[in-house]
Amino acid sequence: MILYTLIALAVIVAGFVVVAMQPTDFRISRSATIPAPTSTLFEEVNDFHKWEAWPPWARLDPNAKNSYEGAPSGEGAIMRWVGNNQVGQGSMTLMESRPNQLIRIKLEFLKPFQATHTAEFTFKPSGDQTLVTWSMSGKNNFASKAFVLLMNCDKMVGTQFEKGLENLKTVVEAEVGTKI
Repeated sequence: MILYTLIALAVIVAGFVVVAMQPTDFRISRSATIPAPTSTLFEEVNDFHKWEAWPPWARLDPNAKNSYEGAPSGEGAIMRWVGNNQVGQGSMTLMESRPNQLIRIKLEFLKPFQATHTAEFTFKPSGDQTLVTWSMSGKNNFASKAFVLLMNCDKMVGTQFEKGLENLKTVVEAEVGTKI
């Protein structure tokens, strides 16, 4: 009986050590080259009111409720959302907006879990195309480190970023096409 207890205790301690040794910092990033002017892409991302058209999460809950505060776009703009279990609840605050270069957003998730991360969009023109990079970074707490052992978060979130960039491309191509 004591042997089984010692083995169970050793397994629990080893599990805690493995979880504790996982990296605290994370960064997930995806890029796409979109055939559109940098300014058009920047304007689409810089205005949260336009976000219902392209982020993949907007399609997970068509009944999600979004509200807006602060500036209409750019620094100080805030979007809050409340949705189903897939979308959860939280807010985005646009912290930095450098025209046609960078957008930095503070993400605050409230449900289904609490976390604060940073999202960034960078824009690099290349002829008549733009390389758009969407990334998210933050810190993993102990529970997040354990979750990362069970789920490939880079793949899970990265796939969503890829879909979002593809949707952004579709939206902007349609917009640019109507301007020509």
